[in-house]
Amino acid sequence: MIFDSHCHLDPETYGGDAGVDDVIQTAIASGVTRMLTVGSGYGDGTAARAVKVAKRHPGVVWASVGLHPHDADLLDDALLAHLTRLAKEPEVVAFGEIGLDFYYDNAPRDVQRAAFIRQIHAALELNLPIIIHDRDSDGECLNTLIAEGAFEGAGVLYHCYGGNVAHMERIVQAGGFISIPGVVTFKKAQDTKDSAAACPAERLLVETDSPFLTPAPLRGRRNEPCHVALTLEAVAVLRGVPTEQLAEITTANTLAFFNIRAG
Repeated sequence: MIFDSHCHLDPETYGGDAGVDDVIQTAIASGVTRMLTVGSGYGDGTAARAVKVAKRHPGVVWASVGLHPHDADLLDDALLAHLTRLAKEPEVVAFGEIGLDFYYDNAPRDVQRAAFIRQIHAALELNLPIIIHDRDSDGECLNTLIAEGAFEGAGVLYHCYGGNVAHMERIVQAGGFISIPGVVTFKKAQDTKDSAAACPAERLLVETDSPFLTPAPLRGRRNEPCHVALTLEAVAVLRGVPTEQLAEITTANTLAFFNIRAG
């Protein structure tokens, strides 16, 4: 049984509610029996849609809520209050993905920084773990998390980790967790491969980040939670352990990180 720790089961991406339900059933049939749908990344309505999906699939899908750095210029008092209300729903187990993206710079960097800090504080007040999006911040994202006391809260997870081993070690030493995406199956993704092999077992999760980053040999297709099995297999090979063993470890880590009771 596998847990996809990060996917975007947004109806606007998968052809409405029926399309999302089909994707979830396909995942379950393939052994991916638990999923975390991320309520961040598709504008200010994403969080509410994620919660609705989780409510339709109790015990299989859980949700996070937050505002992606791409949308940071949308954050105001009203939206933060809305996210805080949604975060109190029983299906919501994390705040995020939030962070910094200095690759695309879809929002001004100062705006991203301000939105990031406000949401860190919201997550700490709610006692929810934080899911991090960090792209090309050159260590600023981690330094901000440390400065704002994020690691003293319910947990910090770097999703879709593609950085080098040294930075991974800094995150883990601070108390964080690492989630490995399908990028680990790409031939040129050596940093991701090295970090997947070196990450302490008790801090390791796997994800699809679907509908993005479909793993090899399926690149070019829309990604779905069922494909996380390919990522798991690749990481198991890199670590020299049986896939079934790694599935047990990463599922247990994900359940513990999100404070979900096994059942």
